[in-house]
Amino acid sequence: MSVEAGAPVGPDTMILGIETSCDETAAALVMGGDDVVSSVVSSQIELHATFGGVVPEIASRAHLELLNPVIARAMVEAGVDERRIDAVACTVGPGLIGALLVGVSAAKALALAWDVPFVGVNHLEAHLYAALLDEPSMELPVVVLLVSGGHTMLVEMRELGRYRLLGQTIDDAAGEAFDKVARFLGLGYPGGPAIEKVAMDGDPAAIAFPRAMRDDGLDFSFSGLKTSVMNHVRQHPDVATADVAASFQAAVVDVLVGKARRAADEVGASGIALGGGVAANSSLREAILDACVGDGRRGYLPSRAMCTDNAAMIAAAGWHRLRLDGPTPLDAGAVPNLRLVTP
Repeated sequence: MSVEAGAPVGPDTMILGIETSCDETAAALVMGGDDVVSSVVSSQIELHATFGGVVPEIASRAHLELLNPVIARAMVEAGVDERRIDAVACTVGPGLIGALLVGVSAAKALALAWDVPFVGVNHLEAHLYAALLDEPSMELPVVVLLVSGGHTMLVEMRELGRYRLLGQTIDDAAGEAFDKVARFLGLGYPGGPAIEKVAMDGDPAAIAFPRAMRDDGLDFSFSGLKTSVMNHVRQHPDVATADVAASFQAAVVDVLVGKARRAADEVGASGIALGGGVAANSSLREAILDACVGDGRRGYLPSRAMCTDNAAMIAAAGWHRLRLDGPTPLDAGAVPNLRLVTP
């Protein structure tokens, strides 16, 4: 069946999600907004590792080569053909413009060929649904701590599809700080997993790195922490890298968790959820759960597969956007600097 504008979107509505915003080529089929029927992700990490970060042109070309096989595999794993797909959702922003255009073009072409709606999805909104895919019974309202390579923000989710931005980074995102510090320490790319691995052998209390703005509002700042790490290493060239990594990670986690707790207190949230690539960090996950237990709240952690960029969260967000807003016009384009729209 196909879904037309104004038609009901129900528990049997199947959405094909497509994600190509950065360096993961992904496709997934999600039914009813939270039932992940299949999810396929093809990572480009090895292509970009040599350069210490994502090269936009390489990413775009890789998406062109990988997207059709990834979509085909997602459909095979789900055991469905195009007749079962009710809408095609894809990331329209934020992200790398060339990479986004690959996914948007493919999604529109499939929607036209299959005569089903096209749904443009905000990548940031999709991350808010990551924990929901693993915890469909999530009790709202919750505060979502969204921590990725390019974004760090606190979002109040009072109902599905309706959000309020509570705070965000004023400079470097947490994931960006992880990448820059890892590169400075010679730990490789991506920085988050590299620092987490080295930090396991270090003392998180060895170096008293600053906790910028920890007690000041709900916005974040990690640029000063990054600079402090670099200055400390230059002034103490014999310092153990593991201690630097562990102390840096502890400082980031301390600020993230502290502000998430304060945000939850201020809005009366019943729980705190994580989203974004940095949500896979073991120290952050443990600290959030400990904080929630201490405060009498629920902690919602997405599986690590749902933390990194994936198409299941795109399809889930697409289901809700289709339910609330109907199809996206086919003349809508990619928006590399798209922001999370909140009332």
